[in-house]
Amino acid sequence: MTEQPKKKLGFNIIKNDPTEGHGGFGAGVMTLDNISPVIIDIEEGTAEVDIGAMHARSTVERGIKFLKTKEEVPNGKPYWLVWVTVETTQKGPLYAGVTACEMTVDRSIRRGYKSLPEHVNHMDKSMKRHIIVEHMDEKSKGILADFLKSHNAEMWEHSSVQLKQGLRAEEI
Repeated sequence: MTEQPKKKLGFNIIKNDPTEGHGGFGAGVMTLDNISPVIIDIEEGTAEVDIGAMHARSTVERGIKFLKTKEEVPNGKPYWLVWVTVETTQKGPLYAGVTACEMTVDRSIRRGYKSLPEHVNHMDKSMKRHIIVEHMDEKSKGILADFLKSHNAEMWEHSSVQLKQGLRAEEI
């Protein structure tokens, strides 16, 4: 039996607005169709979309009990969970909201640290088109910028100056 290559996931596809054309029930409701979680492994220098993170079931999070303080996981491996919201505008698709949340995982003791309220709030802020990346370390900013550029150069090109400067990917 030959092993199938691992399917590479991209960002969620932008769908038509289900409430378009009428002002009835559901009008003005935000949808999760346009948001994707990107997991950055800082030590490995990698970033990938992991849709499982939408429900705290990413590959990194599976099998881990998350504790309330970072100090309870002193040997945790650092990660970033980045919520990326895409939007189509007149000039084309772009990365509209990008917010990063810290997470650490120690597989040897099956424990980790993350702030669930922060993760939920940052997902919401990404959906509302906020850019919150200033608290990330420089290496991680570079990994994320490279990932977003390589995933879709046109989307990167159309994205805000705030995002590009926040990731220090472009000078003023």
